[in-house]
Amino acid sequence: MSNSNLGRAEAATRKALLTVHHYDVRVDVSNAQNLDELGFSTQSVISFSATTPGASTFLDFIGLGVESVELNGTLLDVATVVDGARIHLPQLALENVVTVKATAAYSSSGEGLHRFVDPADQKVYTYTQYEPADARRVFANFEQPDLKAPFSFHVSAPAHWEVASNQSVTDYSDTAVDADGIAIAGTWDFATTLPISTYITTILAGPYFKVSDQFSMTFGQDSAHTGTELTIPLTAYCRASLAENFDTDPIFAVTKAGLSYFNELFDYPYPFGKYDQAFVPEYNLGAMENPGLVTFTESYIHTSRATDTQYQQRANTIMHEMAHMWFGDLVTMSWWDDLWLKESFADFMGHLAVAEATEWGEKSWTLFASRRKAWAYVQDQLPTTHPIVADIPHLEAAKQNFDGITYAKGASVLKQLVAYVGKDAFVAGAREYFSTHEYSNTTLADLLVPLSKSSGRDLSSWAADWLQTAGISTLTPSVELADDRVTAFSIGQEAVDPVMGLPALRPHRLAVGFYNKNDGGLLVRTQSVTIDVAGAQTSVPELVGLPAPALVVLNDQDLSYAKVRLDAVSLSTALESAGTIADPLARSLVWSSLWNAVRDGVMPARRYVNAVCNHAGGEPDIALLQTLSDNALFAVANYCPPQIRGEVRAELLVAVEQHLDAAAAGSDEQLVWARTLAALGRATDTAVARIRGLLDGVQVPTGLRVDSDLRWLLWQALAARGQATVAELDAELAANTTAETRVGRVCAGAAFPSPEAKSLAWQASVEETALTNELLSATLEGFATGGHELLDPYVEPYFAALNEMWESRSIEIAGRLVRGLFPAHQDLGLGELPVEHPVVVRTDAWLSANGDAATGLRRLVVEQRDHLVRALTAQSVAN
Repeated sequence: MSNSNLGRAEAATRKALLTVHHYDVRVDVSNAQNLDELGFSTQSVISFSATTPGASTFLDFIGLGVESVELNGTLLDVATVVDGARIHLPQLALENVVTVKATAAYSSSGEGLHRFVDPADQKVYTYTQYEPADARRVFANFEQPDLKAPFSFHVSAPAHWEVASNQSVTDYSDTAVDADGIAIAGTWDFATTLPISTYITTILAGPYFKVSDQFSMTFGQDSAHTGTELTIPLTAYCRASLAENFDTDPIFAVTKAGLSYFNELFDYPYPFGKYDQAFVPEYNLGAMENPGLVTFTESYIHTSRATDTQYQQRANTIMHEMAHMWFGDLVTMSWWDDLWLKESFADFMGHLAVAEATEWGEKSWTLFASRRKAWAYVQDQLPTTHPIVADIPHLEAAKQNFDGITYAKGASVLKQLVAYVGKDAFVAGAREYFSTHEYSNTTLADLLVPLSKSSGRDLSSWAADWLQTAGISTLTPSVELADDRVTAFSIGQEAVDPVMGLPALRPHRLAVGFYNKNDGGLLVRTQSVTIDVAGAQTSVPELVGLPAPALVVLNDQDLSYAKVRLDAVSLSTALESAGTIADPLARSLVWSSLWNAVRDGVMPARRYVNAVCNHAGGEPDIALLQTLSDNALFAVANYCPPQIRGEVRAELLVAVEQHLDAAAAGSDEQLVWARTLAALGRATDTAVARIRGLLDGVQVPTGLRVDSDLRWLLWQALAARGQATVAELDAELAANTTAETRVGRVCAGAAFPSPEAKSLAWQASVEETALTNELLSATLEGFATGGHELLDPYVEPYFAALNEMWESRSIEIAGRLVRGLFPAHQDLGLGELPVEHPVVVRTDAWLSANGDAATGLRRLVVEQRDHLVRALTAQSVAN
């Protein structure tokens, strides 16, 4: 059995024994351009002390081989001390130095040191990604967040490459020359870092294009650092083939705004020297907060027309990662149980910074409500939900807790905390937290002390209610009327912790808004009260006597975290007039209530889709519009009964085309509807003619740019309907071969509605390992596009392959396979109960027969089952 899944108890034992003083790490990727070379040489020299002489411990390393291990001047027997993912170190002294020379593997999964070949020019690029525990795939180390140390990196690479790490270059030397004396390889030495955890160290090496800038500020009179000047060098990197699309001016503008905002807010000068940002290919995440060198997915560099919301999302990610410099890098959680200490804070602070320091302003909170909280609501209703402060017994569990609870629910709860204690108290507590725990590791208790002190409140009960219980509260208004006046108003709360099976009624600080139509026909807020909701029932006497509202919005201003039901009158108003709600955030909240009602099986999906058809046209908030489009597409495919699905899809298609043609020329709305048409076209032949026309330049709305990204979405729709040929797809790719268009071509090829295409996609995904992470995802997306006659033959092979997939692939790739190949799109038979559906029954049988399967694998299967049962339940709701 693999010993790579480090446990919390093992980590605590190692922490109690060791103090790490310094890492000196050498990595040689000089051979990276030779794709026949599967690995690279790596050396770690680690100095550390032990509390108990004669004790033993272990290093972590996952690679192709270990050549030597030297401990305190003695060479150890490699055959004896190397054990799977661990290198055992016996007979420790009080002070120790260990040197490990090894060969690590180039990655194609995005874990460790990833190697990528650009199809546009065949240039090779590398970068690292470690969280939570993949630094051990690059160099031997003590892989846990609470064994911080300074790191000195030395990287050998082709001489013409750009090489970067957490700190600045201090020296460079040629290490190899050709026959003409021209350098072909060199070594870059980097300054030693401040004490940081292994998972946020980083290396970037390749022929990257870069642009440099500088940020500077002087701390003001209200600062503890009054008069201190702070200068931070800035550099942005991308692949050379993306250089013409690299819009560094707005990237640097957001970066500078963020550095000014966070330095002033936290009153703790950014400590990590330079601030590089690298946009890299085939990245598994949105970004990673490596201090001094933040890595981002290069999908934030737009080679085709993008909406303003996409640029806002990039700004949000920049701010999120920057917040991590303090929450996560300067002060780091002791173990992954407290992952929320960095991710919840970064998610909240990222949106706050966009709201208060950028041009998007309050749009930040609309995006948060429509996208991030929706993610949390989904995650928090799965059987695998967990408290924000989670129980993480091992690394495998840590990997899977980078989820909607840790990020979005945690951020939502922090937003409520700020409303509860006040922003000034929150900031004061954060400042004390940083100064007290700089360069160290913390737990929940370490945060509550300064926040309680600054706010003058005992936050232990708040933490118990919100951070240490699971599940979501449902709030329902009760309105009694007489003579068009409110005679009684109350809020009911239902909440059960699904982990403990006990009631979990939580305190909510929230606003209640009354909305009525003005003379212009818009629904506007006519009354609002802020109250504290506690217990199962809360009366709101402040609203008694007011005129009857057309619409009641609980949690107006989105201060709390809860599902909100609409009363009967408000539901009718929302379905008839959702698009006329004047306030964008309130409008988003009402749409969210409608969507949650569909997901919970209390409102037919068709009513939601019809509301989108009738009221989404002209929606000015593009983040909300994109959410409505995505939800409507998902509702048709998954929540509509199969007997009416075609009819509802046809109604949606008519509306989408109408909105596309009516949208302002060149607008973001126009682009959203064009993308929606392409997505809808994967499942209906009715759209084929219009889609073919857009590709051919026929009936293209004025201002719509049918550029590369949109073209591939359209081609994928035609391929899925069997209305494109291989030759056409190959010609489209040949006309513009890039990493992005290659992904589009792979997806389209797997989408063909033929047994042969599905067989090839299955073989490439399951039976072979050549696909990189991004190409695998494209293949899985295309494979899943198809009817039952194409995909039903793979139900049994899927369940038969689960254990082998999990055991033989990295956790990143295995997770994509388990989720992407699950037979999720099913139809509820007439008179059939959701739990009686054959795929649900087969899933239950697998879970029953595989009780000893890896916990991470079982979690994913349980979640997929729940998604399917929810969809089948929604299909059972009468329309």
